[in-house]
Amino acid sequence: MKTVVVGMSGGVDSSVAAILLKNAGYEVIGLFMRNWDSSLNNDILGNPTLQNNICPQEQDYNDALAVCERLDIPLHRIDFVKEYWDYVFTYFLKELEHGRTPNPDIMCNKYIKFDMFAKEAKKLGADFIATGHYARMKDGHLLRGIDSNKDQSYFLSQVSKDQLQNVLFPVGDLEKPVVRKIAQEYGLITAEKKDSTGICFIGERHFKDFLENYLPNIPGDIYNIETNEKLGTHIGLMYYTIGQRRGLNLGGSENRMFVVGKNLKDNILYVAEGEESNYLYSDACLIEDVNFISDERPVACTAKFRYRQVDYPVTLEYLEDAILVKYPEKIKSVTPGQACVLYSKEECLGGGFIKEVYKDGQKLTYL
Repeated sequence: MKTVVVGMSGGVDSSVAAILLKNAGYEVIGLFMRNWDSSLNNDILGNPTLQNNICPQEQDYNDALAVCERLDIPLHRIDFVKEYWDYVFTYFLKELEHGRTPNPDIMCNKYIKFDMFAKEAKKLGADFIATGHYARMKDGHLLRGIDSNKDQSYFLSQVSKDQLQNVLFPVGDLEKPVVRKIAQEYGLITAEKKDSTGICFIGERHFKDFLENYLPNIPGDIYNIETNEKLGTHIGLMYYTIGQRRGLNLGGSENRMFVVGKNLKDNILYVAEGEESNYLYSDACLIEDVNFISDERPVACTAKFRYRQVDYPVTLEYLEDAILVKYPEKIKSVTPGQACVLYSKEECLGGGFIKEVYKDGQKLTYL
């Protein structure tokens, strides 16, 4: 009998993954990861009234334990707090300092879930590891999950081909309503549990309230990039991303203005009027830290520049240590720091992080 170690998060997806694996005849072992010391949120912020609302890992662990007891499988627990800080949280802060919009979930998958976790699973005798990701593996190829609304292959784009060996994604062939139905049939505590959203280490706290304890909050001016008119002040460039409309505090013009760029040197936030503003669009970007999961190196494929975004046709120009991604159909809000993930139909080929953005052959310096 083959042994599978399942990453039990305390959510419904990993719960059902464990059910499916056990029913398939595997010996199933659960492993819960603690990646963030939630006491930091309270100790640093000095706000004990929010203690029960910030990254409730203990509740998640209790839910995972209840599921494992219900399914009669053992549950182990491991702390990756230091590793998460070193490889994910510091990256997150550095990207924000450079005015980019990071994606910590992608780095967590690369360094924690499919590296540190996999090594720990081997100590427990794992032949395979499994998670509740909505993705599929077939003949060594990473495919999108069947449920297009939940497909998570985007977040796996930095995981290496070697890391994906002996990995199982049991719920990748199912749609979310079916997953919940299975959990209900087994009477699991997680059957109706709300999906986690946002960034784990921030929890329910407002992004600004959390972040200002780690990075200096430097207010500055907001300018209309088209008229060079000062419209107001911002609370710190790190709190804004390209294409953002809400939270600009520009009075009556709030609904018409969108973030289109940042000037780090002069601490200026640029906005433009209308969601179809020309300043929101580009036709090429440079991606770095490119990871290919597939052996395929196409010159044409499709790409996503944000999670849940539709695929766009692109062409690829391979440079020494980067790729120039061109998209003749201009795309809105392509943002430095975000992942550009490449696809060939159902297969996720890999991806890289957006370093620079271009339009009509010119680098958009205000980004």
